Order: sequence, then C-alpha cells, then structure tokens
Amino acid sequence: MVLEYVHQPYKGLYLGYQLLSTMFVRVPIWSLWYLLPSMRPVSTWSWMHAMLVACVRHVMHILSITDSIFPTPDYNAVVPTKEAVGVWVEGAPSELIMDELKLWASISEVTPARIPGYWYGRSGTPPKPTQSPQPGEKVFYCFHGGGYIQLSAHPKAPSANIVRSLLKLDQSAPRAFALEYRLSSTHPLPKRYPFPTALLDAVSGYYYLVEEIGYKPSDIILTGDSAGGNLALALCRYLVEHKGLPGIKIPAPPGGLLLLSPWVDFSDSHDWPGSSSLAFDMDIINSDHTAYSKAAFLDPFGLDFAMINPYISPASLHPSVQVHFRGFPRTFIAVGTVERLLDQTRTLRNKMVSDMGKEDVTIFEAHDAIHEYLVFDWHPQRLVTLNAIATWLSEAP
Repeated sequence: MVLEYVHQPYKGLYLGYQLLSTMFVRVPIWSLWYLLPSMRPVSTWSWMHAMLVACVRHVMHILSITDSIFPTPDYNAVVPTKEAVGVWVEGAPSELIMDELKLWASISEVTPARIPGYWYGRSGTPPKPTQSPQPGEKVFYCFHGGGYIQLSAHPKAPSANIVRSLLKLDQSAPRAFALEYRLSSTHPLPKRYPFPTALLDAVSGYYYLVEEIGYKPSDIILTGDSAGGNLALALCRYLVEHKGLPGIKIPAPPGGLLLLSPWVDFSDSHDWPGSSSLAFDMDIINSDHTAYSKAAFLDPFGLDFAMINPYISPASLHPSVQVHFRGFPRTFIAVGTVERLLDQTRTLRNKMVSDMGKEDVTIFEAHDAIHEYLVFDWHPQRLVTLNAIATWLSEAP
C-alpha cells in the first residue's frame, strides 16, 4: 500500500512500530545474514555496503507508507537556512507558455506561479550573485529527485548533497541554483500539481536565471537526479523546440545537460522478463512508490499518454513515440549497473547518440551501484563518478 498511514494517529503508531522493529529485529537479522557474501544482494558489496543499502531501502518503504520522513516543501515560504540563500522566483510570463505546453497546462488547470528557489555557493563564494555574472561564469541549475511527489531543493534534503559536491568540481561554476518546483499528489492526499506543473516552474526558473540574474544560456548546466533528470530533459526539449521563434523571447537552450540516475520512461515499455526494471529488486526504488508517482504526476492524462509523450518518456520504446535530440547540448549521464532504470537509461543514451553523435553524449555506468548512489557519501562509486563529471566539465568548449 502507498500512503496507507498518512494520517494520525495511525502514522505515529506505524512509525513507532517501524523504529522499534528495525532497531531490535531487522538490523540484527541483516547483520548476521550479510556476513556471508553469497547472502548479500550483490556479491561484490561489502558487509557494510549491504547493510547500508538495506537500511535505505527500508527507509524508502516507510516513506511510501507515511510520506513523513522528509518535510513537504512549503511553496508559500522561503525556508531559512544557513547553507543557502532562499529567493522568490516569479511565474514565467504567459507568452512563454505556448503550443502543447499551453494545452497540457489548460487540461491540468495549472499556471505558472511564484515559487521558492535556493542559491548554493562554493566555499568562500556568496551563494547568490551580487552582480552580473562574469564572462564565462557558469551555473548549475538543479532539479531534485523524488518521483515528482516528494523531497525538496532545500539544503536539508538528500539531493543537496549532490549540489554541494558539484560545486567542488569546476572553478568556472561557483554557484548552483536549486528550484523548489511544485510536487504532484493524489489520493489519499489532495489531487494537485500534475504534469506539466513542474515544467512550468522549470521554465520560470530558467527565465529568472537568464533575464533577472543575467546568465548566458550557454553558461547554464541543467542538472537533475532521478525525476529531476526527467524534468531537466523536458525543459531542454521545450527550449530547443522553441528556439529562435520570431517575436518570442524564450531563452536559448543551455550549454550542458547533466543527468544523474534519470527516470526517462514513465511507461512500461522497458518492463520485460529479465529487464533491469523487474530483475534488479536489490535497488532502492520502491515499485509501489513508483506507481503512486505515476498516478499523481500523470493525472488527468494517464499511462497511455506517458508512453508516447517525449516530454515524459523520452526513452519509451513504443513504436508510436516521436522523439529526437537534435539541437540538444552536450550531455553527461550517470547510472548504476544495478539500478532498475538501467535499461531505459541505456535506451536514452542510444537515442541521443543517434541524433547528436558520440562526441556529445557521455555515459558513466557505475559498477554495482544503486539508484541515486551519488546522494550517499559512503557509496564506493561516488568519488569516481564525480571525477568523471569533473573531467566532462573541464572539456566544455
């Protein structure tokens, strides 16, 4: 069940049960079970690695039942923090929302809105620019993961760990801006903010960076992990498809695209016997949680719509899907080899290479790594992946 105990007093009782049973039953059993390498989900994992993954998987399960482990973002307030500077981003001008995006927004009854965002700075650098960016100064424009239904851009959220790490990699990119885009929900929570709400917010944030702060589009690196990677691709597609239209002031596409464990197929086109989505049950992705994400995000459109929509499922294998990547910027993709999303990520890579060429598409497959492994400081593939990203950044023209 998903969000079965979202209301009190059941939530409190369930969390109390989980805390006690995990401490005194699950952890002792796991600690003994994983002493034998053959009993670990992946034989190459160390005992500690297997224990940590088990704990993360269990936390994800609890989150799918209660939605209470991480705070829900407040779109009506900029949450104070010492680690970043919160700002308000005004909704994009109505003339920037056009064609299919305008139609989808009308169907979902959503419009651009004022939302928060958070500026992060490298150590010694003021997080928010105090003047126009210097020539060649780059910025990471970041979208957090969470299946479009949870987590946050706030520094206390897990994806912030990725943001802080990226700022250490490239001297030409001393700042990052993380957008608090609106999240989707459905029963038993109120139905709100389905597709394309997050894309409207992403357009607003991009317009803010270019028109208000003064970054050149070529100096912006779109960055997203998990569902945030899906959103980064969708925003990039919208900018590419509306580039150079006469009389329209849509900014040009970004200079780079950084996709970390991206979710790129909301359909079931990659679900076949032996596929990563079905076989890799050691991953931290919870299938019930994924189903809830799809139901909340795709209402009122449905799964059939997702299967053929390039803004939602650019890696879909459905024969009717029309997707191209001509005009996309140079791209780096990181994915773990025991992720449920591995197959769809490889499909995305192949489609991008077909249109863009191998020289503009880099993929890093982290050996025996789980979904969102870059969030975890303890993960053995984290440092080598960050080094690969640093090399990719240094090779930018």
